[in-house]
Amino acid sequence: MGNKMVGRRFKECREKAEPTQAELAGKVGCTEQYISVIERGINFPAYNRLVRILNILDVSADAVLRDVLDYAAEQRASELSEMVAALSARDKREIFEVVELLVRQAEVREKGSEPSADV
Repeated sequence: MGNKMVGRRFKECREKAEPTQAELAGKVGCTEQYISVIERGINFPAYNRLVRILNILDVSADAVLRDVLDYAAEQRASELSEMVAALSARDKREIFEVVELLVRQAEVREKGSEPSADV
């Protein structure tokens, strides 16, 4: 299931919410070692613990599972949009140009033909 990626996302969400592993463990009702095991991708929490952790961290399941879910692209697009919004107008233009080029190349690949020199 990509436990290492999911574990990394758990850690990112916890660090963003700012509790330590010990503080989160106290709120969840488990040990600090258990939180560490989840964050290292060694184990995945049972449903009840998963929901409790997500609620404590105030994040959606998409935030943690986006690397292993196909439909989570909307969550990632929203996060990237927020990141781009904080940039200068020049940086935004450069990023949009690159993204437009990548989208055109993807469209060409999906049609099954080779991109032309002007793409």
